[in-house]
Amino acid sequence: MQELVTARFKGIFEEPLLRDLLECGEIREFREGEVIMDYGKYIRAMPIILSGTVKVYRLDKSGKEILLYYLSATDSCSMAYSCCMHARKSEVKAIAEEDGQLITIPHAKLDEWICTYPSWRSYIFDGFMQRFNELLQSIDLIAFGHLDQRVKNYLLDKSRHAHSSVIKVSHQQIASDLGTTRVVISRILKQFENMHQLILYRNEIKLLRPFFGEEAKAPTV
Repeated sequence: MQELVTARFKGIFEEPLLRDLLECGEIREFREGEVIMDYGKYIRAMPIILSGTVKVYRLDKSGKEILLYYLSATDSCSMAYSCCMHARKSEVKAIAEEDGQLITIPHAKLDEWICTYPSWRSYIFDGFMQRFNELLQSIDLIAFGHLDQRVKNYLLDKSRHAHSSVIKVSHQQIASDLGTTRVVISRILKQFENMHQLILYRNEIKLLRPFFGEEAKAPTV
């Protein structure tokens, strides 16, 4: 597992930080469906994903969960960092979409590394910017975008994180993540299928090349 950490962050972190990461971090595995962070729980250490994909949700005032963004290899959750640093309860929930591994960084090291290692400072700030941009995109789609475009972006995002054109997801899961109904999602997906942009299977969707557009490159699998 130490070889995995080194391979993931070589070229991202300087050598002294890599040694500190291996010395202070706790590596563990997670399983599909496992809750890694939950609402109202204190976060004692910041997780960084080594492999696999994790979905991050937020609960709205009506009690409905909204998908905020995905985390994959080398990603960390900026909200987890903030809650950990300020000893606040989590306002998000992170659920594993597939089996994977992560490494947790103790609270005491987060601020220390900011002052000690330039690469860690860049990693944290870049992470905040990336999550901020993803949230802005989600807000734009909710406020101004049509639902079919939101579905398309959702499927493209899942394909990118899975590195595959075949996505294992049910119509109900898409509906839950996007805050709509299964009937609406099924109708939109059927429209895409009729346009020869994807193929629908039971709890699985295969994206075809036209779905990715002329400039985007489709995954090979």
